[in-house]
Amino acid sequence: MKGYRRYFLNKLGWFAITFVFAFILNFMLPRMMPGDPVAAIVARQAQGISNPTGVQAIYEQYTELFGTNKPMIEQFFIYVRNVLQGDFGFSFSQYPRTVADVLAASIWWTLMLQLPAILVGWILGNLLGALAAYLRGGFDKVLMPSALFVSSFPAFGMAVILLVIFAVNLKWFPTSGGYGYNLIPSFTPAFIWSVFVHYQLPFWSIVLIAIGGQAIGMRSMSIYELNADYVKFSRFMGIKDGRIVAYVFRNAMLPQVTGLALSLGTMVGGALVAEIIFSYPGLGTTLLNGVMGQDYPLISASTLIITFMVLTATFVLEILYGVIDPRIKATQSD
Repeated sequence: MKGYRRYFLNKLGWFAITFVFAFILNFMLPRMMPGDPVAAIVARQAQGISNPTGVQAIYEQYTELFGTNKPMIEQFFIYVRNVLQGDFGFSFSQYPRTVADVLAASIWWTLMLQLPAILVGWILGNLLGALAAYLRGGFDKVLMPSALFVSSFPAFGMAVILLVIFAVNLKWFPTSGGYGYNLIPSFTPAFIWSVFVHYQLPFWSIVLIAIGGQAIGMRSMSIYELNADYVKFSRFMGIKDGRIVAYVFRNAMLPQVTGLALSLGTMVGGALVAEIIFSYPGLGTTLLNGVMGQDYPLISASTLIITFMVLTATFVLEILYGVIDPRIKATQSD
């Protein structure tokens, strides 16, 4: 128990340090972009005003409202204070909407798309890799080249392929959006079916990419474990093959858990690209709109949420890894 406590506190410390540095970068980098987003808002608000003094007054009013007239270090501490209170400020590109309001409308779309897709891809990939290692023969000869082929595609490439084949050519699924543009969000059968249909292409574009890499890794680890000395000795002792295989795949699964934690960042990045390609109303599309509109508060809040999601998922997986593998506690106790 003492060893695991040390392991937990060590992981928690690294989580806190990483989050602090990510928080600083999420604030600084968007504000280094060239241009003045406040000037764009003033241009929209001051249409029809020919008096330069009036336009300047409007500009000063908005710089005071958004805090862009203050030194960067002062802006940072104001931002920290506001974030701790759950206030991300106003959106530049969608003013007068608040950033919290914009994100609330998109974050659930991303969570419902990414988390199931990443988990399904991980589970299916490991299952196929384990079967390929155990069954061998034709199944392995078909799976291995297929997994290599699929995993070689970038996330946007798989999304475009599915879009062209199933949406443009076959017309089985819609090309964009999270639901039909002629529908109002509600719990009606028509709306739920529309959401389900629009969900398919973004979902499978993420799943297929995840399956390939996980299948290759699980197959290699399973083959290594199946040829280990303890497997040969267990079979010599007459232990049932089903019981041996259960231990083999449990041991082979341990590196895959770590692999899932390490690959979450790239998976989330690929999922955001898929959202953009399919115009799915999640954080990816919101982040793109923020970049196009030089919306500093929206960019900072979006990347902060994405960073927190990835770090939290990685932290939870690392803790579970410590629970699953008793060698972790033994090492920390030494």
